[in-house]
Amino acid sequence: MTTIDILKKTKDAYNDINMLNTDEKNKVLIAMSDEIKACTDDILKANEEDVKASTGIISDVMIDRLKLDKKRITDMCDGIIKVTQLEDPVGKVLSSYIQPNGLEISKVSVPVGLIAIIYESRPNVTSDAAALAVKSGNTCVLRCGQNSFKTSKAIICAMKKGIEKCKVNPDIINIVEDSSRQSSYEIMNAKGIVDLLIPRGGKGLIKACTENATVPCIETGTGICHIYVDETADIDKAVDIIDNAKTSRPSVCNAEEVLLVNSAVADEFLPKVKQRLQEGRTNPVELRLDERAAKIIDGTLATEEDFNTEFLDYILAVKIVDNADEAIKHINSHSTGHSESIITKNSDNADKFTKLIDSAAVYVNASTRFTDGGEFGLGCEMGISTQKLHARGPMGLFELNTYKYVIKGNGQIR
Repeated sequence: MTTIDILKKTKDAYNDINMLNTDEKNKVLIAMSDEIKACTDDILKANEEDVKASTGIISDVMIDRLKLDKKRITDMCDGIIKVTQLEDPVGKVLSSYIQPNGLEISKVSVPVGLIAIIYESRPNVTSDAAALAVKSGNTCVLRCGQNSFKTSKAIICAMKKGIEKCKVNPDIINIVEDSSRQSSYEIMNAKGIVDLLIPRGGKGLIKACTENATVPCIETGTGICHIYVDETADIDKAVDIIDNAKTSRPSVCNAEEVLLVNSAVADEFLPKVKQRLQEGRTNPVELRLDERAAKIIDGTLATEEDFNTEFLDYILAVKIVDNADEAIKHINSHSTGHSESIITKNSDNADKFTKLIDSAAVYVNASTRFTDGGEFGLGCEMGISTQKLHARGPMGLFELNTYKYVIKGNGQIR
């Protein structure tokens, strides 16, 4: 079946999901979760094949993104169940008023329609996206990368079994069989079929979608995330936060890529953070230092390009700045608008930072790794939008709805 055929049959299933009430959608989600659990062995076998085929071709941190184990599958199932506990966004009356002529006008939230997701090597996106689409009343077509296809297909097959058990059309979710670039371009240009395209992946994928799509497209994901250590920062707390933001999972978009340090604390702070990130580590972090930082600790001399790079690896660019204003200026010049954090005890600097930093998520004294739908209480997430319209930050259920006006009259004419 061609990519366009898959898109069309998924589009045709829209009424089957849109007419379900909240309880019915939740039952479908529970069944999807149950079937993923029941098919754990099949999913792990498929994942083993994907990992084997990708080993030596993609980096170790990307292999970690691809690899599943029983805990990660359990987490996927738990994520689906969390979505059942969230408020249904469909049919909410956002505003309502009566005109002088008696017309009752209501602004009502409604599903977007057919959502297409193009993503790379994270199999959990398959279940997250499907769950959010179902609860928000949308159909969805998933197009994963070649290196995760067997895993993603096994997950989709399991979820479709659950949907069928609820006597609902299983074509409300589908996966594209063709993993070539051609299928991506067919999705990008399926105007009149695809209502919204969401790319999840690296800079190249997102750029290809935003530059080539003729369907509405959300710009997501690329994260050159910064942490600024202010002159009043709690040094030990700052070291802990940076360790978490850089090393807990360096292959994801909310990982820290750039560290800015106030010159007043650089002599004390930089040796401590270097020790934490390098000594006794299986994967020590390579520090790419500007000239001022290189006079304090040893490391690789940074180039300008290092401050414009999403490494997705155990690499951290480090720059010394003289004050919060300089840090803010640097971030707004180099950031991709994802997540930034200030470590400080100065409430004025914290307030200035949160007001002037132009990113989707701005933190005070916390790790950027919290920019995630689950951590924000949204259940799963469809992606993290780095644009300003129509969604920004982690995209949950409400970001997968649009609205329409419903007007009730009694014979009025204009």
